[in-house]
Amino acid sequence: MTPIDPELRRTWLFGPGADSAAHGAMVASPADALIADLEDFTPPQRRPQARESIAALLAHWRTAGKVAVVRINDLATDGLVDLSAAMPGRPHVVAYPMAASAEQMRTLHEAITAMERNLGIELGTTEILPVCETALGVVDVRNIVAGSSRIRCALLGAEDLAADLCAERQPDANELDYARRRFILECRAAAVEPVDAPYTFADAEGAFNETQYSRRLGYRSKSLVRPDHAAPLNSALTPSHADVDRASAMVTAFEAARARGEDRTLVDGLWVEVPTYRNALRTLERARRLTA
Repeated sequence: MTPIDPELRRTWLFGPGADSAAHGAMVASPADALIADLEDFTPPQRRPQARESIAALLAHWRTAGKVAVVRINDLATDGLVDLSAAMPGRPHVVAYPMAASAEQMRTLHEAITAMERNLGIELGTTEILPVCETALGVVDVRNIVAGSSRIRCALLGAEDLAADLCAERQPDANELDYARRRFILECRAAAVEPVDAPYTFADAEGAFNETQYSRRLGYRSKSLVRPDHAAPLNSALTPSHADVDRASAMVTAFEAARARGEDRTLVDGLWVEVPTYRNALRTLERARRLTA
């Protein structure tokens, strides 16, 4: 089993597959999941070097208590070579780029199963993470994730998606707003945890602000490309003391109202009904589990 349940993997940090200095910064960060990227973050001429060390790197990240992830290349290119190099390191998750079909997921599922069997890894324990970074990938999430029972999360792309949309990237990310909203809706309908697109600009304040907006939409996880963004993103995705106090007040007031035979109660101008009460309980449970 992976060390952290999907909804508690707040931050997924992408990094290059062949840069040992970057690997040190990644594991030293508070990011929950670390992604060694053998695709875009590793130039083709450096991929043989990255494959030589990928198993040891993933094993090290596992020992450090991180969710160890490798992003392979498309199976139509050298994805199977990447997978063969990575699987001895027992990655918790294998990420797949430009995910577009259930058939891709089925093929990857079968390849992982064969390697698990050959390596003595418990069958079915390696997850698949589809990275949805095209228009097709976003609108077809439910069909994509139906391709494998290994899929517990799906990740929204940013730069490739913007390019596919012919959109102009800006720090406010308005160009990705519909995709971000559509993606979380599709993922929730498919019962997989959505991971929001990375903030690919340099400033930590912008990353924090975008994550607060993502959280308002319902995201509990976000990807990132800079280790120094992990702490502010974790903070944004963790219930604050004020959040806990507000949720506690809602729970207390609603339970008291129900004990009086009332259907709802007013807390700070908000009518607290059954769905609001359940959401408040979820906030308290999330705070408890993240603290634990």
